[in-house]
Amino acid sequence: MGCRRHRGIHRCQDAGLAGRQGRGTGLRRRGVTAVRKFAVREGELSGSSLSPEAAAQADAGVSHNLNGQRLGRKGRVTRERILSATVELLESDDGEPISLSAVARRASLGMSSLYNYFGDLTELLLAVLEPVMATAEDAYLSKLRERWPEEELGERCLDFVSSYHRFWARHSRLLHLRNSMADQRDRRMMQHRVQSSQPIIALIVTQMDGANDVRPSPATSMATMLMTGIERSVTIATDRQLPEIMGWEASYDEFRFLEPGARLMEIAIRDVRDRTRS
Repeated sequence: MGCRRHRGIHRCQDAGLAGRQGRGTGLRRRGVTAVRKFAVREGELSGSSLSPEAAAQADAGVSHNLNGQRLGRKGRVTRERILSATVELLESDDGEPISLSAVARRASLGMSSLYNYFGDLTELLLAVLEPVMATAEDAYLSKLRERWPEEELGERCLDFVSSYHRFWARHSRLLHLRNSMADQRDRRMMQHRVQSSQPIIALIVTQMDGANDVRPSPATSMATMLMTGIERSVTIATDRQLPEIMGWEASYDEFRFLEPGARLMEIAIRDVRDRTRS
């Protein structure tokens, strides 16, 4: 890890970190065909994970640079240029590690210019994550807000798990990078990872007819375990390097965890609902 001092502040980058990142009964009857129907919709797993518009959105709420200077037109253009370069680097297939120096090169800026806008790699990636996570409501959270009828529970669980998988597939490298940095004990990335899961857990608890309060409960524990398993299976499914590492290229099917995940979700929700009623 290389560190530098800039304006009295240590700036550290892990240049290699991102380079390692990548690239019910009714359910049983429907099988793989149903899984693929829910998992793949036209164009949703292809194309870019982020857009120039997303970079602009990440820039919209910022009024000053890190030196306290108000951003004028030129400053906003430069900041958006940095964000766009980060997006391009995340989407590239050349395997170049994500680092501040790589972003600066792609944006044709010096490191001192970049440090006017982002103090470190975490701060930059959090800015890119902001507009991505703003799409979570439409992508998968909204599916949990309406109570699922008992007779539709299996199908609704599959729809949710498939939607969550599509979100991860669309933003795979960025989300894998966040999780890797969180695993390296980056506190801000740890907080982001936890905070992005909390709304899902709370809504699953509501689906279980549990009370969402600060005290631990069987519903909260079950929802937390369930979401931990679903997220882990999706991270494995969307890891672009794992099939090569494990020698699975010929037989790998990234959708194979969707039906088991949905089935476990259905069982968990039914179980807690039954216990709540009894």
